[in-house]
Amino acid sequence: MTEARITVNGLQTPIAPAPAHTTVLDFLRERGLTGTKEGCAEGECGACSVLVARPGVHKPTDWVAVNACLVPVAALDGQEVVTAEGLAIPGEPSTPPTLHPVQEEMAVRGGSQCGYCTPGFVCSMAAEYYRPGRGPHDGPEAAYARSTGLGTETDAHCPGSATDAEHGPNGFDLHALSGNLCRCTGYRPIRDAAFAVGEPAPEDPLARRRDQAPPEPAATRYTTDDSTFLRPATLAEALRLLRERPDAVPVAGSTDFGVEVNIRSRRERCVVAIDRLPELRSLHLASDHIEIGAGLTLTEIERRLDGEVPLLAALFPQFASRLIRNGATLGGNLGTGSPIGDSPPVLLALEASLVLADADGEREVPLGEYFTGYRRSVRRPDELIRAVRVPLPLAPVTAFHKIAKRRFDDISSVAVAFALDIDAAEGVVRKARIGLGGVAATPIRALATEAALEGRPWTAETVEAAARVLRGEGTPMDDHRASALYRSAMLGRSLSKLYAQTTEAVSS
Repeated sequence: MTEARITVNGLQTPIAPAPAHTTVLDFLRERGLTGTKEGCAEGECGACSVLVARPGVHKPTDWVAVNACLVPVAALDGQEVVTAEGLAIPGEPSTPPTLHPVQEEMAVRGGSQCGYCTPGFVCSMAAEYYRPGRGPHDGPEAAYARSTGLGTETDAHCPGSATDAEHGPNGFDLHALSGNLCRCTGYRPIRDAAFAVGEPAPEDPLARRRDQAPPEPAATRYTTDDSTFLRPATLAEALRLLRERPDAVPVAGSTDFGVEVNIRSRRERCVVAIDRLPELRSLHLASDHIEIGAGLTLTEIERRLDGEVPLLAALFPQFASRLIRNGATLGGNLGTGSPIGDSPPVLLALEASLVLADADGEREVPLGEYFTGYRRSVRRPDELIRAVRVPLPLAPVTAFHKIAKRRFDDISSVAVAFALDIDAAEGVVRKARIGLGGVAATPIRALATEAALEGRPWTAETVEAAARVLRGEGTPMDDHRASALYRSAMLGRSLSKLYAQTTEAVSS
């Protein structure tokens, strides 16, 4: 192992003497790169976003925007980071740098008001600017918008008059900015700028950088005071560490852990980074199942599957924001055991199982048997979730309904995932699987409702009776997000909504 270093805007910088819990945001600001701002310290405002070189889906490298306020700087040992200051194109020694095309469009279209959020918007916009294959209405986000009817109106005020309100004529996907908050409500000029950017020039150094492999994850042992940050090179080494050090805390994308560090001043004696372990980053399609590595980010899964699992394709655009999905993993979302995580209801409906690994081997656990209580599971402290397995074939009728106060980037009040097999000829429900979140101490299957549907005709009468059963599933509670009565009502309405959405498709 060598001295922990990070490359920022092309310059290598040692991480020491920053404490092990130091975030990328604080590290950058302490070194004068104050364009990166702290707004919420929770990954919700995007004022802190920066670009990181990560393994690409369609090119060797993708420039990925992440929340610098959540990521420990030690997690980027050996990695490349670009801030808003580093986007500008250097000029001759006697001339100032030239604005990056994204910065130029933001400037000429009035996309910056108070300016606090602007560097974060610019970095998130740059990540989309450099997304390989960006074209009109491409990608799983556009497919989801079309399939659900979200954002289909034309907008004469937008440059080029886009035919999809969330995807520009230049292929720019506004979901790329869903994690960025403008406190001056200046979204129209920001959108105008996003929809006006062109393609990267051939000589653009960041565009050319995509054709080279990103840095390999560096094996890291970074210790300051009483805290140690470790990045093992292999899964076997990580599992050995977890067994030998009961105080070790495994961390992947840090989208949950980072909030604890910032808001609750959480300080761990030993953090073990598992997000770049090769054994946790595979995606394999077999004849009878799909295996998804627990260390893949949600964005990587979304783009690699490219709609192969429609229920997951429906989940991803509603899961937090693009900035969060660029770091968050299925393993992390399941590992926290949160009853309001968005992925467990979907995976329960898909009848997924988890591959749990320890130093002695592996075991497979059905997700329906994984959760044992509030933020508790059958996973032992020395085990990691290595992969998620989704059995094939998939149910032909699926839907994910998320009820929340905000359309995007919000925590669910209720989440419902449906996977139904309906006989098209006879109109009978052969199989029903329904996953629920936000209505009990753990994510649950709606077993009684499934039984009320299976073997019965897919009719309004059946749905009405099953909806009454669904309203009684779980043990919903009153809190600041919703009342128990509201949650129960939304459960019933979700099944009615599914029936309205699918009746025509099933009958045809």
